[in-house]
This record gives sequence, structure tokens and C-alpha cells, in this order.
Amino acid sequence: MKRIFSRFSLSLALTLALAACVTLPEAGHPGAKWKPSPNFGVRKANFVILHHTSSDTLTRALATLTNPASQVSSHYLIDRDGAILQLVDENRRAWHAGESYWGGDTDLNSSSIGVELVNNSHEPFPEAQIAALLNLLADIKTRQNIPRANFIGHADVAPGRKTDPSALFPWRRLSQAGFGLWCDPPYPPPPPDFSPARALAVIGYDVSDPFRAIDAFKLHFAPGEGKDLSPEGEAMLYCLEQQVLVRLRY
Repeated sequence: MKRIFSRFSLSLALTLALAACVTLPEAGHPGAKWKPSPNFGVRKANFVILHHTSSDTLTRALATLTNPASQVSSHYLIDRDGAILQLVDENRRAWHAGESYWGGDTDLNSSSIGVELVNNSHEPFPEAQIAALLNLLADIKTRQNIPRANFIGHADVAPGRKTDPSALFPWRRLSQAGFGLWCDPPYPPPPPDFSPARALAVIGYDVSDPFRAIDAFKLHFAPGEGKDLSPEGEAMLYCLEQQVLVRLRY
């Protein structure tokens, strides 16, 4: 009996030793170059959150996103020329959203993939960068089965705290490619009992501070809007609310 147990123990030890030598496949985009960040945890993604780095260079952004002391990371980092770096496995929890809320989810780090775009927040996004982003999002959407409505910005999930990926980001173009919601005029007129706060909540915004929620909505969908929500802005908001409600019904 002792001999059988010893053989079993030896076999188990060999199995564990061999397993330790096996590298598990990483989940990610095949066109990205790996630049591992140590700042992550394990989870399953259901959203994609887009950011700008506020940095002028890829080197500076990468230094922040891979520094253990910063406790900040993202899954992907896209340079202005379209080069894609992958920092964290998609099935692991990168630290990019921080304190956040969307549709009742208060821990977006645990349910999202973060994509950072090298951009100083005051510049247009170059064509090569957006083309690379669209290619990446198509790949993520297919592999992770992420719903169209769940491609959002950092400002959407952290209204008043964050403003990325800036008013210059081409959200309409992304929606035309199948990533995120959008409505084009003519908009259906809102009913007399239309509530902007209710519509914002239906879309996903945190409306505990309705003014911040409205500002985040305007940054994403109507960056030319003034301080208050115009009748056209309300009509677009109503249109987006109806899109979400239709998706919830089916």
C-alpha cells in the first residue's frame, strides 16, 4: 500500500511540475503587441470603456499604465499611428474605470475592457488611431459577445469626475460601425410627460446628480450643446431611451 501511495505521489508531483511549465493562452487581440501590466485581477467582460491618456506620448502613458505604484492600467493602449499594445489579458480585471456606475453596476473594472487612446485631450483623434480602434472593437465584440449598447466612455460611467475620451471623439462613427448607441435627426418628439432624468437612468447614467449626468450625456452625444439641455438635446435623449427600451423588450 505504501509503495502504491508513493507511486501516486510521484505521479502527482510530475503532473504538477509539467503543469507549471505550461503557459495558459492569453485572451486578447492578435494584432496587439504585449506589454504586460501587473495591475489586474480576474473577471468576465460585458462592457468596453474608452479613455484618452491625457499624455502627449506613448512612452509616458505606458510608464503610468505599467507602474505598480500607480495602480492604474488598461487592457489596450493605442498610439496615434494605430499601433496597439495589450497590457492586460481581457479576462482579467484591469484598473481603469475607478469609482464608476452604469445601469446599476458600481464596479465597472470587474465587468469591462479598458481601451486607452494616446491623446492629450485637446487634439483630434488621427484616422490611423480610429481605424485601429474599430478593428480592435470588432474583434472584441465578436469574441466576448459584448452588446452594441455597452461600448461607452469613461465620462459616461464617472460623470463629473472624468471627461474622457473628450468632446472630439467620433462617437457617431463608432455607432455607425456597430459600437454604441446613436440617434440622427429628425428625432421623434418626446411626449408631454417625458423625464430627462428617467431617460438618462434608462440609458445607464448615474442620476444621483442629474446635472452631472446631463453634462456627461452632452459630452458624448451633443458636445455642441450649451449649459442647459436644449429641446433638440431632449429629443435625442428620448430617441436613445427608446432604443434601449426596445432592446430590453427583445
